[in-house]
Amino acid sequence: MAEPPYLRIAAEIRHRIVAGELREGDKVPSTRQIIAEWGVAMATATKVLATLKRDGLVVARPGAGTVVTSRTRKATPKPETELSRERVVKAAIRIADAEGIRALSMRRVASGLGVATMALYRHVTAKEELVLEMADTALGEIRLPPEPPPGWRAQLELMARAQWALFRRHPWLAQALSITRPQPLPNLLSHADWATRALDGHGLPASTIMYAHITIFNHVRGIALNFEAEAESESGTAVSADAWLAVHEPILWDLVSEGRFPNFAGVVSRAPFDYDLDTLFEFGLQRLLDGYAVLLAKAS
Repeated sequence: MAEPPYLRIAAEIRHRIVAGELREGDKVPSTRQIIAEWGVAMATATKVLATLKRDGLVVARPGAGTVVTSRTRKATPKPETELSRERVVKAAIRIADAEGIRALSMRRVASGLGVATMALYRHVTAKEELVLEMADTALGEIRLPPEPPPGWRAQLELMARAQWALFRRHPWLAQALSITRPQPLPNLLSHADWATRALDGHGLPASTIMYAHITIFNHVRGIALNFEAEAESESGTAVSADAWLAVHEPILWDLVSEGRFPNFAGVVSRAPFDYDLDTLFEFGLQRLLDGYAVLLAKAS
């Protein structure tokens, strides 16, 4: 996928700063100058400056505009010997957290680290490998307790809620994981080990334990797939949920009012609700665990 225009423009201005063409206190191109020089829209120009500010390269000063900050010495190119696999992965996670997985590229990571793109390939062989390393590193943020709480239900709830919080911190993560093609990620296997231990020893067949583990994980991941779109809406790179509803809700109600879907129309009219992801996660989690309780009761 082609790199978004705002990232390409930000990289060009970043290069000018790193190369010394723009020094501390110098004004960087304004939004109007970016529009004129690169032929982009105002929204794109605004995102260029926002990206440079987030990276600590520029700062807005009243009466002076946006200028190169005194901290840009941190953005000078680092010797390639200072690179490590860990630094590359952490830099990639920061980009994906802030801009989404679609904004991630080897070139973007290299630009953020101030090194040549080819230098990254000494530490990761391809973007696909990098994304797997990012996922495993993110999953490693969950520290499940050495002593699990009493009861299988409490153990599964603890794990599911920890995963939900993790997916919220890293909106791109749900897309990076697969159910149909299991990935060899040690930190993901630790979650599987926790879930299967919680369910084992209650008389369930091994296949049922595996299905139960995968089902609850996919419930969490499935709803979390919406986080990336939600993050894009908040950052202004996609249509917000409110704007989308403003356009489509009247169409939906026109369909409902035609009488073709009387049961759905009756339920919605009696109990309107918000499409809240946390509520959907919690509702589904509790219903799954209720079902597991029935399974375990029969098995015992």
